[in-house]
Amino acid sequence: MSDKPGTGTDRRDFLLKLGTGAGIAAITVQAGASMRSLVPNVSYDSPTTVKLGPTSEFPEGLKFLPDERLFVFRDGNTFHAVSAVCTHLGCTVHAEPLANPQTVDDDGAAVKLTHRFLCPCHGSRYRGDGANVSGPAPKPLAWFRLSLAPDDGQLVVDLADAVEHDFRLTVG
Repeated sequence: MSDKPGTGTDRRDFLLKLGTGAGIAAITVQAGASMRSLVPNVSYDSPTTVKLGPTSEFPEGLKFLPDERLFVFRDGNTFHAVSAVCTHLGCTVHAEPLANPQTVDDDGAAVKLTHRFLCPCHGSRYRGDGANVSGPAPKPLAWFRLSLAPDDGQLVVDLADAVEHDFRLTVG
């Protein structure tokens, strides 16, 4: 027995409140950990900046990169990249070489066209510069920014950075 009246009750109330607080804290921490487990630590989205390889691996003309769904054109030391994703429903368009290359006027600049693009899904047709010509495609094929990687000089595309159709990368 305690010498002071009420000391046992005070100790019992204190321990009850301490235990209740510790239990609530433990449940809160566990609930937070459970909620955090619903958010992945890794992003499964494709990277937007992709190294395509050294410029020497790109032949004169056109090269299709199926993993990126991208056409890379080379004319000497000048490169540009055109998306292979149809703007209608996202099918992969096919390049068809033209029997006779054409030169078209694109806002005052002469553009040499060696291919045209055809969508196998719904028949959309695009000129070699990506402009939609016919079919259900609502807009032209996207062009993406190309650059050279500073560490190893490989050609790099930024699939999140669409550029105007007059963009060209000239490698010196």
